[in-house]
Amino acid sequence: MTERLLICTDLDRTLIPNGPQSESPAARERFTALVGHPEVTLAYVSGRHSALIERAIVNYRLPQPDFVIGDVGTNIYRVGPEQLWQKQTAWEDEIAKDWGDKSHADLKALSMDIPSLRPQERTKQNDYKLSYYVPMHSDRNALSAMIDARLKASGITARLIWSVDEPAGIALLDILPQRASKYHAVEALMHWHDFSYSNTVFCGDSGNDIEVLISPIPSVLVANSQAHVYELAIKLANENGHADQLYIAKGGFHGMNGNYAAGILEGIAHYHPHTLAWMGFAETGQRV
Repeated sequence: MTERLLICTDLDRTLIPNGPQSESPAARERFTALVGHPEVTLAYVSGRHSALIERAIVNYRLPQPDFVIGDVGTNIYRVGPEQLWQKQTAWEDEIAKDWGDKSHADLKALSMDIPSLRPQERTKQNDYKLSYYVPMHSDRNALSAMIDARLKASGITARLIWSVDEPAGIALLDILPQRASKYHAVEALMHWHDFSYSNTVFCGDSGNDIEVLISPIPSVLVANSQAHVYELAIKLANENGHADQLYIAKGGFHGMNGNYAAGILEGIAHYHPHTLAWMGFAETGQRV
């Protein structure tokens, strides 16, 4: 019997080809064929909120997932029959502990006097996610230190996640409960549904994927990732002793360029060569 496989992938500029690099023809179609196999459980792991994820599934003709981790790990949904999204309240209960008795408004008030922080739209916030636009030239280390000190002084256990919106040319900052992250949310899915490191793969491209990319979870960094993400992921994976759990898509896999879905396929085939047949390729039995 073929072992089950949990595929967790970021959306923007990982599965979704919305960066400046080109997408290999038929890569998304092969990805859809791969995740259509009954042994595969598919989870989308995104910084987007649920409505934007649903819109992306339609606009980019993506396969329907079994689970969605949204808002940078602050929400987990099971996608049931007829695409009914069921919020997993056990996860919300878990991450709420880090906020204590503080509300979203309480936390927002702590940073209102910092001029370089511009709150993102209300649709991009939730009870456990404060999101800001930050000018690219800002000193992120100094900002992080200032915000972190204020949060700790208020008894709040939080994590700060930085990423970049390349097309808009602006930095993005998410303030989350310490327990809330893509990494911890993926681990929760693994625990709840009896997946292990040996049958889980994560795929990403950006700064808010770093914690998973350098973890014990076998991961794939697509070829179109930014140079600083590539360098940081390799450095931290080596420092953490997880270099063997990070695969960097290079391109050349069955004539594809390694960007977006092509990189996902390349990485999954590296860890699980038997899936080549599920992608529509001849199975070699050897790692990519």
